[in-house]
Amino acid sequence: MLTKVYGSAVFGVEATTITVEVNIDKGIGYHLVGLPDNAIKESNYRIAAALQNNGYKIPGKKITINMAPADLRKEGSAYDLTLALGILAASNQIKSESIEKYIIMGELSLDGSLQPIKGALPIAIKAKEEGFKGFILPSENAKEAAIVDDLEVYGIDNIKEVMDFFDKGIPLNQTIIDTRKEFYKSLDFPEFDFSDVKGQESIKRCMEIAAAGGHNIILIGPPGAGKTMLAKRLPSILPPMTLHEALETTKIHSVVGKIKNMGLMNQRPFRSPHHTISDVALVGGGAYPQPGEISLSHNGVLFLDELPEFKRGVLEVMRQPLEDREVTISRARFTVTYPSSFMLVASMNPSPGGYFNDPDAPVTSSPAEMQRYLSKISGPLLDRIDIHIEVTPVPFEKLSEDRKGEGSVEIRKRVTAAREIQTQRFAEMENVHYNAQMNTKHIRKHCKMDDASKELLKNAMERLNLSARAYDRILKVARTIADLENATDVSGSHIGEAIQYRSLDREGWLG
Repeated sequence: MLTKVYGSAVFGVEATTITVEVNIDKGIGYHLVGLPDNAIKESNYRIAAALQNNGYKIPGKKITINMAPADLRKEGSAYDLTLALGILAASNQIKSESIEKYIIMGELSLDGSLQPIKGALPIAIKAKEEGFKGFILPSENAKEAAIVDDLEVYGIDNIKEVMDFFDKGIPLNQTIIDTRKEFYKSLDFPEFDFSDVKGQESIKRCMEIAAAGGHNIILIGPPGAGKTMLAKRLPSILPPMTLHEALETTKIHSVVGKIKNMGLMNQRPFRSPHHTISDVALVGGGAYPQPGEISLSHNGVLFLDELPEFKRGVLEVMRQPLEDREVTISRARFTVTYPSSFMLVASMNPSPGGYFNDPDAPVTSSPAEMQRYLSKISGPLLDRIDIHIEVTPVPFEKLSEDRKGEGSVEIRKRVTAAREIQTQRFAEMENVHYNAQMNTKHIRKHCKMDDASKELLKNAMERLNLSARAYDRILKVARTIADLENATDVSGSHIGEAIQYRSLDREGWLG
């Protein structure tokens, strides 16, 4: 008897429906075709034990299973439940009248219990698009899949529940999620709040500007100055995610299996990989491509602590994603694209010893050592960082104060208001949403200066030996400062403040 059941494969952040055709005929044998990987080929052992432990068995006949489309590589153990139910239906051990109405996925343990799968959200989205009635999957993934409206989602713990559902009509418990309620959960009490930061008012101001314009930022200061503490609090002042951004972000994290017993992600991600990370782990890839750290940071923050300690090759592969805001990974048979629109926040010591420019600390690094240390950051990468700011240690008087600083919630209100101005400004532009994404044409249109402002910028570039690449960055940042003040035009005060945020372009830093 021939039976069809349906599963799904995830490529990039999109799913493709897989038709599992099971045919049982006279003879003996087990034949699995359709480009399955080793994990799928081994599934017959898991299936046999799971069925036996729940009162069923694999029939002693010739079983032929085709996973279509046959030219598409299938991987992973998530097809165990699909194959098991196909075998049971084809051998008439369970009724199969309604089995084709569902997408069925899950990894089996030997006792028949189910292990979570990856990519439940994109699979659920595809199931709805193709008109399936429901999605049966492990209970740990049910909330994630239930984000999709108008699709029945059933989370199960054991294969026996599904067999009883199809064979005996015993109903399964449907998982229902109020997507909008999940999305609008309160964010007024962030885990890391700027009110915890003592002193550093100028740095907090700089972080506010970076958040308001989506600018990449690098913090330069000695060990213990608070660079990491400040970076961890940046997501708390970014504008709340839109529903579209939340779905996009959740899909990416779903693909790598990081959404368990969770619904919709409503907080911007913060990723902080170690400096020993490989280029594949950072940008994504592998034999079966998976998203890297920059895609897991999509719509959030990627924090690279001690930037010069990262391998130069690893840093260089970020240049294209920073520019295009997506990563394309090509293989011989297919190509996948992952979104990677993130804010880059980096930190570094000003010298190998860490205390260059600190009047109270001895200089332990020679000029040659300093140049070698700073040259690890290439000019093209630095071109993509709009704001450079020096972080100095907080004096004892500030640390010992009882008074708390301004909290993240208040700062976020100003940031959100500035972003709304930018959204209206770029409403008719497809690929520009905030100031950091402006190109030269947009800068000329939206960052017009009067004669006094031009003269101020000219004098600053000559006196401070600022590089030509600093010009556009200063104007972008000045435009954001003006937006925070709800000012229509960029004035001299905005230009003056923006000039302060180009430390690494000055003579004596990177030469």
